[in-house]
Amino acid sequence: MSLLQVTVLAIVQGITEFLPISSSGHLALVPVFTSWPDQGLAMDVAVHVGTLFAVVLYFWRDVASVALGSLQLIGGRSTPASRLAFYLIICTIPVVIAGWFLSGSGYYKYLRSAEVIGWTSIIFGVLLFVADRIGMTIRRMEHMTAVSALAIGLAQVLALIPGTSRSGITMTAARFLGFEPRAAAHFSMLMAIPVILAAGILEGRELYETGQLALNSDAVIAAVLAFITALASIAALMYWLRHAGFTLFVIYRLALGGGLLWWVYSA
Repeated sequence: MSLLQVTVLAIVQGITEFLPISSSGHLALVPVFTSWPDQGLAMDVAVHVGTLFAVVLYFWRDVASVALGSLQLIGGRSTPASRLAFYLIICTIPVVIAGWFLSGSGYYKYLRSAEVIGWTSIIFGVLLFVADRIGMTIRRMEHMTAVSALAIGLAQVLALIPGTSRSGITMTAARFLGFEPRAAAHFSMLMAIPVILAAGILEGRELYETGQLALNSDAVIAAVLAFITALASIAALMYWLRHAGFTLFVIYRLALGGGLLWWVYSA
């Protein structure tokens, strides 16, 4: 794999993983508009590891709190930290179950097309716009409940469709529930940690079973670049949401989706 391909894939993954514009959709489009072959499972694992370290570092206080809360939860103590740990468990269960059942079905290869990504970019972009416009801004992280966490977790299942955006659909659900934009993004990114970790474990197991687990220079470069760009992307998004909503990302999704559908249907 060329250094240019490694760089592009890592940067695309790092930038889009936590923005509400779909990392899976953008990665699927890279081979569509280039002559590059599929990057392979090892590269997928590498970029996911990079983005995982980025979100853990940025929200390290929350991660430490959740780790402590998990111990408190096991001990039967009810604290803000243990409740947050409980909510993250609740919201992760639906997508893990759905992903487990779909993992061997091969459904993904049939949806990994420019046409599907075009439609999902538009549909879920419009949904994000509606949520951001009509959703109240009265709830913060401390107002999270088990019911809210489950609702956001169920919405996350839709992200198994390429182009939907895991961060986008969870932020949309949180905005519909009345969470402030920054709170919606904050919880969405914390939700990403167990999801990325679970995906990495499954992909890592597959690499182990096929004897491809050894690290190479491409994987290391990809992980580092994905880490740097993801960290910058998270910081930029959280800063942006101090002053604005999600309209900029909606406009991008509509432009991307419209461009893809024009390209598909005019061919």
